[in-house]
Amino acid sequence: MPPSTSTEDIGIDLADPVALVRADLDDVFRHLRREHPVFLHPATKTHPAFWVLSRYDDVLSVYKDADTFVSHRGNMLTSLLDGGDPAGGRLLAVTDGPRHTALRTKLLKSFAPRTLQHVVDRVRRRADERVAAAVALGTCDFAAEVAEDIPMGTICDLLGVPRSDRAELLRLSKQALSSDDADQAAEDAWLARNEILLYFAELAELRRAEPRDDLISTLASIEVEGALLTEDEIVLNCYGLVLAGDETSRLAMSGAVWTFARHPEQWIALKDGTAQLPTAVEEILRWTTPAMHIGRTAARDVEIGGHTIRAGDIVTAWNVSANRDGTAFTNPDVLDLTRTPNRHVTFGYGPHFCLGAYLGRAEITAVVDALLHRVSEIEPVSDPEPVYSTFLRGYSSLNVRLGRSGG
Repeated sequence: MPPSTSTEDIGIDLADPVALVRADLDDVFRHLRREHPVFLHPATKTHPAFWVLSRYDDVLSVYKDADTFVSHRGNMLTSLLDGGDPAGGRLLAVTDGPRHTALRTKLLKSFAPRTLQHVVDRVRRRADERVAAAVALGTCDFAAEVAEDIPMGTICDLLGVPRSDRAELLRLSKQALSSDDADQAAEDAWLARNEILLYFAELAELRRAEPRDDLISTLASIEVEGALLTEDEIVLNCYGLVLAGDETSRLAMSGAVWTFARHPEQWIALKDGTAQLPTAVEEILRWTTPAMHIGRTAARDVEIGGHTIRAGDIVTAWNVSANRDGTAFTNPDVLDLTRTPNRHVTFGYGPHFCLGAYLGRAEITAVVDALLHRVSEIEPVSDPEPVYSTFLRGYSSLNVRLGRSGG
């Protein structure tokens, strides 16, 4: 049976960030899982066709088979549709094979729990300070006044970015992968990415001359396959760590607060101990799924769900759909902070499993823990403002009222 190739079958262009915000994505992907689990999204005047995988098992199969589904042409829809990622083979996330394994192995030491303990301690202090300040205000924009500060502060601590540069780096990071504005031009995102690269080129040069105890200095000193990383490789991996380290955690934190406001019974379950913090964090990650998809390119012909994907085809595996698949999760459309097991794919799976997953969990845990200690109830003040992106899902603004806990 030939695959369906009409957007009329799903009522949305998945390459249009505005359409993604305006649609009910849960309904879209529920329909895809049921009717078109392996869907050939048609080409348009602006982009080529691409495959859309929506079922949990199919998404997992892409993550597991890094030889067939390669990353060097790009790992998100925007870069793949633009003809490929120029950082391919140099940035860890878009590198394949032995070089990916070698570079990842070197960097894993910097992201091991024991190595990160002092960073996590700072995360907890920063989260408690930001939540305390928000509670004192009573009503706050949680996305801007709490969530924005913590992940960027953490990754900048790791990289050794001076405090005076962090606000500008956050602004550029937000613009590079998403937008607070539905009308942002693609050129603005391109300019933001280039400004980040230029910034880290200057900082890397300083660290090579005078190494410090930070991740940029580590990148400047490690050898992969018998040679030091080039300046381009150092800069690109700093760039990748900033974007990955900021966006997912920041959007998950805001998503958690909106979720608690919309599901007060689950907030009460967490407050009274019916739900435990570790399982709650995993359910928040499943429920929010900030990184909606991963992109790959087929290196050879392969069959999935009775359809042949040809070598060179663009393949997108949608985490946001896999995390609501009833074959993998009981009552997937129900928020359950006691859910276990919870094999969500929010951080991916397999060889490209998120390097910063431990740190991301620690950040979200710290924020929720601070809320538990300082906040009695969470009330929405207005509907949140979404980010516009084909890759990320979440809120750029979230106005809530935080009731102070007694005692």
